[in-house]
Amino acid sequence: MGARGVGKTTFLIQHLKDSPLKFSQKLYISADIINISSLFEIAEEFQAQGGKLLVIDEIHKYNNFEIELKKIYDILDIQVIFSGSSAISIDNSKADLSRRVVIYSFSGLSFREFVELSDGISLPTYTLDDILTDHIDIAYELKDRFSLKQRFDEYIKYGYYPFYFEHKKNYLLKLHETINTVIEVDIPAVYPITYSSAVNLKKLVRLICESYPYTPNMNRLLEMLNMPQNYKGLYRYMGFLHRASVLNIINQKSKATNMFKKPDKIYLHNTNLHYAYCENTHIGTVRESLFASMLRSKHSLTIPKKGDFLIDDRYTVEIGGKNKTGKQIQGVTDSFLVLDDIEIGSPGRVPLWLFGFLY
Repeated sequence: MGARGVGKTTFLIQHLKDSPLKFSQKLYISADIINISSLFEIAEEFQAQGGKLLVIDEIHKYNNFEIELKKIYDILDIQVIFSGSSAISIDNSKADLSRRVVIYSFSGLSFREFVELSDGISLPTYTLDDILTDHIDIAYELKDRFSLKQRFDEYIKYGYYPFYFEHKKNYLLKLHETINTVIEVDIPAVYPITYSSAVNLKKLVRLICESYPYTPNMNRLLEMLNMPQNYKGLYRYMGFLHRASVLNIINQKSKATNMFKKPDKIYLHNTNLHYAYCENTHIGTVRESLFASMLRSKHSLTIPKKGDFLIDDRYTVEIGGKNKTGKQIQGVTDSFLVLDDIEIGSPGRVPLWLFGFLY
């Protein structure tokens, strides 16, 4: 599972090519471009012809895929690997897949991965504790191995989705089209929404894109979307976009991410979306969105009473530029300033770019 464009299909094709099985024992199908009467019947016939490995791409486009996968698992003797949008909801009440499937989540490129692909070099990863305790030494080890400022600026605007390397000239246009496809095709494939709802989803993305990261003014959003008093509908929209990896909703520790609760902070899923979908961007919003996207794959983030983020219920961080002071987190234990526009930090002041080496 993962956002559209992060490289799921490419990975599946590579996996098939690398598999030691015979060509005739491997089959790839894409559920979004062929008319399949029954996934189980396809799998059954494939096994009868000696098939061993079945790859099903874009499976969320197939109705009741859970039931078909359950039958394949319970009756046949083949391996199935499937991919789907993050908008997929596996409904255990319809067909209990939880004991039959292992889910892997794909993230977009980290800053480290982007530099490796750009420069053809190999770079290490670091744990969160490594970065918080040894960031000065780590930064000195890394900063001269590549053009830090150039690559970091490039990553913020263009580096999250691997298809940048194939479409550099029109990357932002392609990314804009990708998000529109998520809203117009992927989300309606999972959740029953109308055309007018899809239009409002696009408007909502743009409104959040151009705002500062604050607890959203729901009345103002409802007014701008022409949805008077429809709080439940607005929360549903936000939930759809969060599950589709377009938005990133972060709440206080006491609140789970719930489709029918007011979120505490809303960001775009990654910073590239700001440059593809917004006419105007706020640097503070971009910084916080970047930090959240880099931490999301391995750590939990909540909104603390003081500071911008609480990591794993332990570390409090305040995000800002190089002149940011620690006033907002004064007196908070295990707190750090995470700062943009610096290459090397100092005790309690950690460069923002280093968190791009968590994976």
